Amino acid sequence: MPTPSSLEPIALAQALIRRPSVTPVDAGALNVLRTALEGLGFDCHVMTFSAPDTEDVTNLYARLGSEAPNFCFAGHTDVVPTGAVENWDLDPFAGEIVDGTLFGRGASDMKSAIAAFVSAVARFRADHGEPAGSISLLITGDEEGPAINGTRKVLDWLTERGETIDACVVGEPTNPAVLGDMIKIGRRGSLNATVTVHGTQGHTAYPHLADNPVHRLLDMLQAITTDPLDAGSDHFQPSTLQISSVDVGNPASNVIPASAVARFNIRFNDHHTSQSLTAWLDEKFTAALGGGAARYDLAIHVTGESFLTPPGPFSDLLVAAVEQVTGRTPELSTTGGTSDARFIKNHCPVAEFGLVGQTMHQANENVACADIDTLAEIYQVVLEKYFATG
Repeated sequence: MPTPSSLEPIALAQALIRRPSVTPVDAGALNVLRTALEGLGFDCHVMTFSAPDTEDVTNLYARLGSEAPNFCFAGHTDVVPTGAVENWDLDPFAGEIVDGTLFGRGASDMKSAIAAFVSAVARFRADHGEPAGSISLLITGDEEGPAINGTRKVLDWLTERGETIDACVVGEPTNPAVLGDMIKIGRRGSLNATVTVHGTQGHTAYPHLADNPVHRLLDMLQAITTDPLDAGSDHFQPSTLQISSVDVGNPASNVIPASAVARFNIRFNDHHTSQSLTAWLDEKFTAALGGGAARYDLAIHVTGESFLTPPGPFSDLLVAAVEQVTGRTPELSTTGGTSDARFIKNHCPVAEFGLVGQTMHQANENVACADIDTLAEIYQVVLEKYFATG
């Protein structure tokens, strides 16, 4: 039975791109997806979550079937802003195809991957009927934003309902150059820190009457940047610490400021946790100050801990599907930033595989139409292998 044209992956990707769903605005993107899924027999739940000091976010959970195992595809329909539209050669929300390439915000990250999975489900059902279990989609509108009212709240909602997910593929663009290059089986953690050193304001000509916090801050930053945090681990690259800002806010050249602030980010592997790194920072800062009376405040914001789905049956299944369709053996990697897989990993084995990410978040974001079709084929093979139909 042929797949309806509205469920062909490229057409569905275009329909999604034409909804300008810049975080946290949905702009009808989830309704496009819901219509497609309900046409396939999915039971769809659209839910909006809110929290203090955040904007409301609309999310979608859809499930086909009620029995275990439940294979889930996770992703997001929200996109980052376009930036200056004049830097685009085409309308960023037109979903135009030029020379076999689909252009638009979300083409790579990650509306086309969502479309590919929906099409894969349609083809799977046409070839094999209903799965011996369940297929679900967890789609948020909050991945590119603060990630507060999105995936993790949907997961809480599922837990309250007594629903479980047994395995999950996240459709982030994982491939550096060619489709089939890379599967992500984990991610580094991310810790953002702000350190504020308090001193005593005074005249630069009379430093003995002041306490310069800038000098102390420089010593503290030197203490945490001199040596590498580690040399990496079996599945992770070395952790990194990057200072992103040093700010005094002092317009006067003859004034010693009262305080100095630095901000930095640590991307950390499985040698560390956010708790161990916070303790390490306090130890380093205290030592750099020589045990003196200098005062500092350290504010920590953790966007995710490092995690790993160890190589095993689930990653083997994904690798086999990619090899079958593309002939390439993908690298199992943990590189890159954070994703919503950091929430899903607490519920089931999770891995990430999607399109090529070279143009994500850029002007003229694009993806090859042939890659969208190939990704849909890979996802179908994943479903066939997971439900043992192929």
